[in-house]
Amino acid sequence: MDISMPRMNGLDATREIRAHEGPDRRCVIIGLSANAFEEDRSRCLEAGMDGFLAKPVSRADLITALSGALSGSAAQL
Repeated sequence: MDISMPRMNGLDATREIRAHEGPDRRCVIIGLSANAFEEDRSRCLEAGMDGFLAKPVSRADLITALSGALSGSAAQL
């Protein structure tokens, strides 16, 4: 999920998605941002994202983040 999207940013979009999920239905959301500060990562996780990656994102980092989120450990590369 790109953090800086037009109309609705990634934080708000994540909150909206999470508000409509059920107990047996949850999608994996990894935050993506050009800002790599700790506060950016924290805001993403607080909004309900499963992980955070700073751009540019490599394929290996994305696979690691998705694998970590699916196994229950937050990816914070």
